Amino acid sequence: MFSKILIANRGEIACRVIKTARRMGIKTVAVYSDADRDALHVEMADEAVHIGAAPAAQSYLLIDKIIDACKQTGAQAVHPGYGFLSEREAFAQALKDNGIVFIGPNPGAIAAMGDKIESKKAAAAAKVSTVPGFLGIIESPEHAVTIADEIGYPVMIKASAGGGGKGMRIAHSSAEVAEGFARAKSEAASSFGDDRVFVEKFIVDPRHIEIQVLGDKHGNVIYLGERECSIQRRNQKVLEEAPSPLLDEATRKKMGEQAVALAKAVNYDSAGTVEFVAGQDKSFYFLEMNTRLQVEHPVTEMITGIDLVEQMIRVAYGEKLAISQADVKLEGWAVESRVYAEDPTRNFLPSTGRLVTYRPPSEGPDGEAMVRNDTGVFEGGEISIYYDPMIAKLVTHAPTREAAIKAQARALDAFAIDGIRHNIPFVAAVMQHPRWIAGNLSTGFIAEEFPEGFSLPVPQGETAQRMAAIAIACDHRMNQRKRHVSAQMEGWRKVAFDRLRIVQLGAERFDGEVTEQGGAVIIAFPGRSVSVVSDWVPGEPVWHGTLDGVKVAAQVRPILNGVALGHAGAYANAHVYTQREAELAALMPEKVAADTGKFLLCPMPGLVKAISVAVGQEVKAGEPLAMVEAMKMENVLRAEKDVTIAKILAKEGDSLAVDAVIMEFA
Repeated sequence: MFSKILIANRGEIACRVIKTARRMGIKTVAVYSDADRDALHVEMADEAVHIGAAPAAQSYLLIDKIIDACKQTGAQAVHPGYGFLSEREAFAQALKDNGIVFIGPNPGAIAAMGDKIESKKAAAAAKVSTVPGFLGIIESPEHAVTIADEIGYPVMIKASAGGGGKGMRIAHSSAEVAEGFARAKSEAASSFGDDRVFVEKFIVDPRHIEIQVLGDKHGNVIYLGERECSIQRRNQKVLEEAPSPLLDEATRKKMGEQAVALAKAVNYDSAGTVEFVAGQDKSFYFLEMNTRLQVEHPVTEMITGIDLVEQMIRVAYGEKLAISQADVKLEGWAVESRVYAEDPTRNFLPSTGRLVTYRPPSEGPDGEAMVRNDTGVFEGGEISIYYDPMIAKLVTHAPTREAAIKAQARALDAFAIDGIRHNIPFVAAVMQHPRWIAGNLSTGFIAEEFPEGFSLPVPQGETAQRMAAIAIACDHRMNQRKRHVSAQMEGWRKVAFDRLRIVQLGAERFDGEVTEQGGAVIIAFPGRSVSVVSDWVPGEPVWHGTLDGVKVAAQVRPILNGVALGHAGAYANAHVYTQREAELAALMPEKVAADTGKFLLCPMPGLVKAISVAVGQEVKAGEPLAMVEAMKMENVLRAEKDVTIAKILAKEGDSLAVDAVIMEFA
């Protein structure tokens, strides 16, 4: 076996590969840019080599730098992770030419499958179901419009070398094709160094289902079941699960056998993924093949018990697969949430900064479930503007889908992050969504269920009462602490606290009387008593405990006269009062937020790529005002209503902070 491998990547996937290599007794080499000098993967690896400046094009995408690092450290093989150079044929070939093993498929398979246009031709030749489309090179917006008109709307414009939702646009009209073509080409060029795009029919109400394949260098290929990846935003996956709630055994077998046939047709010899777009009637069409490890590979590992990174390393070394198709058994259900540094309440715009608090839930058993957290960050670390905004992948595995979802919801409630915005409130809300729970999914789920964007759900019903009980329990614990403050004046009686507590939870009021009984706090609400047990102490960001014997976790942050709570996808400030305090609080004036309607504010830290208007220009609602690039994505900022431009305060090339004023309206 290899004695030393280099990981040509960063973040959580680099850390993930290091964990398996360490378990296999293989030494690891990390590479890092200026921005990642103090990153977790650098600390975890046995050695680390600096390869350039912060932008990926000046570090992680430089093939020569990676090869030099291998020679410098004596690394015999390279694991590329995903993204960056993972699907670049030239990289695999350059390693081969220098006597270094690529832990991935052979260059020929990458060439055939890594290019989306060529992969569709290969799929058609291998008798795999394919989507109608134009697989030639499209040179101009006019050409793209002509093709789209012939195929019929809607269509998908996709970067040939793309991935991760970048260089991809859905168009419902010729105007959208023209604009989408320009954006897709631009994003493709900046993200992949290849601006070729193609057009294909977009299947309405589709599901995204992919088959994990695994091949060796001896002609053996197997499939490891499927993953459902339909919960997407801007074509980037947010939630994944395995298996899919749509498929039956017969459809799974048919999809798996087609995926294997395609892999064998190109002599595929590593872990790879064949992606399909599926109709609600279980019909399916080949979408693309990803010739690398997928971001969402942990859900497959959890239901099969197979370490895909280990298999990739063994196959690259030349070993035969020790697993046959008959050995593959799918056990239980796994659900994965991608935790991103983005603000779901502001159209999921990227967020950067320091992780003041980073406390993921405990990994390991949670009752009948298992919790896993793949991450590449740490408390005190920084989320950079230069790379993908992923913080972690939170995975739960349980005997049933229902149990896996409940475990995921508990784990999300226990995941504390402060210092940046993140999408945990959103994925926590999805875990409670009836349509998600029912498994009635499509790639349009987010757009259909959150058409006005996402706002923090207000607690209602049973959730609201649980949160009120937690708020009272927190207040009671803080009062106990006050009773034991040192250096109190002698001779004065201890302060007696009222037993009645009034919780103002958003617009709802809960009255609860507090007593203690055998280590539990008993809260008597009208018509119901709740027994609360917890060892929470003030200052802890997560409240762990039981309510009537049921395990519960909640986000807790101190506010004046109470706590800010997050639980089961709902969020609210819980003010806890005595009766007299409640009477006085009702008389206090409310602070009104400032009106920012006359300004275009930069929605995230980013680079101004374009200013589309001039001072004095009248702009209609929906027309573009400016374009800001952040985390490799170009974001067009549009007018929300008819306006006249009074002042323009930013110019192309400016780096702006969040909420910086770009322009002012008359």
